[in-house]
Amino acid sequence: MIELARRLYPICRSITGKGVRDTLHMLKEEYQELQLCEIPSGTKVFDWTVPKEWNIKDAYIENDDGSKIVDFQQNNLHVVGYSLSMNVYLTWEELQPYLYSLPEQPDAIPYVTSYYKERSGFCITENQRREMSKIKGKFHCVVDSTLEDGVLNYGEIILPGETDKEILLSTYICHPSMVNNELSGPVVTIELAKWLKSLENRHYTYRILFIPETIGSIAYLSLHKDELKDKMVAGFVLSCVGDERTYSYVESRYGDTLTDKVIQNVLKFHYPDYKKYSFLQRGSDERQYNAPGIDLPVCSICRSKYGEYPEYHTSLDNFDLVTENGLQGTLSLMKKIILALEHNRKYKITCFCEPQLGKRGLYPTVSRKGSSNSVRALTNFIAYADGRNDLIDISNMIAEPIDDLIPIVKNLMKAGLIETEEDA
Repeated sequence: MIELARRLYPICRSITGKGVRDTLHMLKEEYQELQLCEIPSGTKVFDWTVPKEWNIKDAYIENDDGSKIVDFQQNNLHVVGYSLSMNVYLTWEELQPYLYSLPEQPDAIPYVTSYYKERSGFCITENQRREMSKIKGKFHCVVDSTLEDGVLNYGEIILPGETDKEILLSTYICHPSMVNNELSGPVVTIELAKWLKSLENRHYTYRILFIPETIGSIAYLSLHKDELKDKMVAGFVLSCVGDERTYSYVESRYGDTLTDKVIQNVLKFHYPDYKKYSFLQRGSDERQYNAPGIDLPVCSICRSKYGEYPEYHTSLDNFDLVTENGLQGTLSLMKKIILALEHNRKYKITCFCEPQLGKRGLYPTVSRKGSSNSVRALTNFIAYADGRNDLIDISNMIAEPIDDLIPIVKNLMKAGLIETEEDA
């Protein structure tokens, strides 16, 4: 995954344009069934309008001798996203309204955008600003960009299951060269798609989206809202999932969905130092999926939550922060969550009193002190398999991780000792 992130890293992405298409084509090389979709500029999507398409070839600031002191080719964060084309000479004082830096992080280039108000600008480190202030003469400021009617692009994968009830995986592809905030979500999600495709007997259908943040989810919901409301049982936005810090998640609007329930269960058993954030601390596409009238059961999963780590939205969000171990950890977490959902049914024992497990090879045939410890999870599961509790409930009640209960469920099903609501 880290190698895919390295290949995607140089691309200058925004909410529209060639960078988004290049990113989707590279993801399609990883997963051929990824469908590339587009929505024309000017399309009304609820209260929003799909914007014009922005593309950029170059941007720089030169001093009097023609030396580039700010260069988009060196780091694509140096230009404000959606900057209009410009080619002007400005004094230091005249240049100030066009410059953005972070005094509290003097070595970091900030990430700044202006999607819905036309302007131009450059992002620099605070140290650059200090050095530039010493330069005499005028600065040659160039942005070679276009803003014209085009399309908004997104990618979609639909993996059918035994039922048309769906689990949503959503991530975004609209930020330039930042690794955790941008690339970690897509590279983990495309790897999840490969794993899901190989998963035998998928119960749920999986809808997997690669979209520009905010406008992408709004546009997608404008087309698929009713279908999603009818079919979705759980949904996840993956963002900032590549560092090695603790896991975190943002609750759904009321914190009471199946998605909240399964995330808390898996994190409690495997990563107990996780952080939970209220929906009041939202900030990614969970905002749109949970909006009134949409009301989808969606939470955001992160490692370091967006906006909560110092490298966020700066050039410091790089490969010093994101590692293969960090990405693999999130992939492992999501596999646990998905397997928990795949096996999450209400199970009911098919006989009265405790079944005789020994004759089925499910219980030791010699009883001695300590022998019951190895089967306590099995017998405790049976005790609560009364048709009232789903697998997550039972896991919480008997303090056993779902990973350990899934083999028990399979053995009891094979022996005909439990059934689900569907089987009854």
